[in-house]
Amino acid sequence: MSSLPLAVPRRRRRSVRHTLDLRVSPYAYVAPFFLLFCAFGLFPLVYTAWVSLHEWSLLSETQTFIGLDNYSTLLSDGYFWNATFNTLSIGVLSTVPQLLLAIWLAHLLNRRLRFQTLFRVALLLPNVTSVVAVVVIFSQLFGRDFGLINWVLSWFGAGNIDWAAGTATSHLALSVMIMWRWTGYNALIFLAAMQAVPRELYEAATLDGASGFTQLRRITIPMIRPTIVFVVIVSTIGAMQIIAEPLLFGQSSGGGGGIATGGPDRQFQTLALFVYEQGFANSTFDFGYASAASWLMFLAVVIVALVNFLITHRVKGGVI
Repeated sequence: MSSLPLAVPRRRRRSVRHTLDLRVSPYAYVAPFFLLFCAFGLFPLVYTAWVSLHEWSLLSETQTFIGLDNYSTLLSDGYFWNATFNTLSIGVLSTVPQLLLAIWLAHLLNRRLRFQTLFRVALLLPNVTSVVAVVVIFSQLFGRDFGLINWVLSWFGAGNIDWAAGTATSHLALSVMIMWRWTGYNALIFLAAMQAVPRELYEAATLDGASGFTQLRRITIPMIRPTIVFVVIVSTIGAMQIIAEPLLFGQSSGGGGGIATGGPDRQFQTLALFVYEQGFANSTFDFGYASAASWLMFLAVVIVALVNFLITHRVKGGVI
């Protein structure tokens, strides 16, 4: 009888600890991510916005507040719009064929094949290869005088193409490099989604005489549509941030121009390369102008993310 009054407070303390464990511990588990995000994601974002409102150069100790002048100058800068066009052009040329090829490769690997694991590992190898090695090798393949691509095209009567000199040809060459690196990676994502599709659907389609292409079109693609939307948006965002390939292609091809100009006529300068040029590669080290360009890039990415959300919402709602 004497232990009963002590048992009540003990049960209350246990209940409080249980409630705290249920309600507080999830926040403690995710807190490290958000702390790191605030330090390395949110703070640089806010600080970049603050820098973009100033005339800010590494060569000067004073920074003058100029409001939105950097943004207004940027929107009237022909080089900025040229970089925007190049980014969109390279993004479309690399993303669309890349995703179609990735879906087709995943569809082939989703069948019963010998050495299936070997093929899947081989798909990932281009992605783990150094981007420097990829660009150097492909710059040799696309060489004007001794490149393998021009040698093959000469069989069909084509002359020596200077791939790095033209806008369309340089975009095509860069798109091939990007496709080489990311097609296998995306194919593995599609393959993981395809393996969740019930096998009974394929067996029923086979009994009905449906070909492999028909099964891909009528069963596979509708069943993995959310994954397709995710990969399309992620690939689009990645395409907007391309910098290593054009930077190294300009150096490896020997086409002339500055290190960050994307060729002598800026024919393959992307937005990320434009930001790098303004901040680090020109004589003024104009951080304010580069920060304004970075923020416009960020807004573009936000717009793409919103499109992603709307499309995903429509897919879940069965509208598409």
